[in-house]
Amino acid sequence: MPEGSRSALAEHLALAARVEGLLPGVDEVARRLIETYERDGRLFTFGNGGSAADAQHLAAELVGRYLRTRRPLPAAALAGDPSVVTCIGNDFAFEDVFARQVEAHARPGDMVIGFTTSGRSPNVVSGLVAARERGATTVLFGGGEGPPASDHADLALVVPSTTTARIQEMHVLLLHLVIEQVDAWAAQ
Repeated sequence: MPEGSRSALAEHLALAARVEGLLPGVDEVARRLIETYERDGRLFTFGNGGSAADAQHLAAELVGRYLRTRRPLPAAALAGDPSVVTCIGNDFAFEDVFARQVEAHARPGDMVIGFTTSGRSPNVVSGLVAARERGATTVLFGGGEGPPASDHADLALVVPSTTTARIQEMHVLLLHLVIEQVDAWAAQ
């Protein structure tokens, strides 16, 4: 194995051990998402680049299936429609692409999850602010220190790293841990 690969794997494993401290937060996110669904709420999620892919992955697993055949759960990733994203970006500002959609769709009792590896993506921050104003529960999957995005999240899972690839790897692990609990509940 090339030394770069060994170094990346060692960094991944060390970070995975540190992420264990986030498990109570993971359980709380899962509990709150289950409560959202019990109240007939919906999930909206978003991010940029690889974080958009993570947001889409989360929504897809909830609408589709994870480990069990069960009813579909209402979840939508807001970065997935290029017409809406580019319309808002052009007519307003890129910073508004998630906030405007949240304002259109989210309601009290829904959950909104933003993904940002830096914790500083202006459009993710704006989306979380809009979600709070709409009365939705806000969740951040972040990295680094967390702010300013974590300042607008009811629950924050902040991966203690500044390496984008490692943060995204941990985000996938954490979102799978949330989905596992929600999937088990929905299959009952």
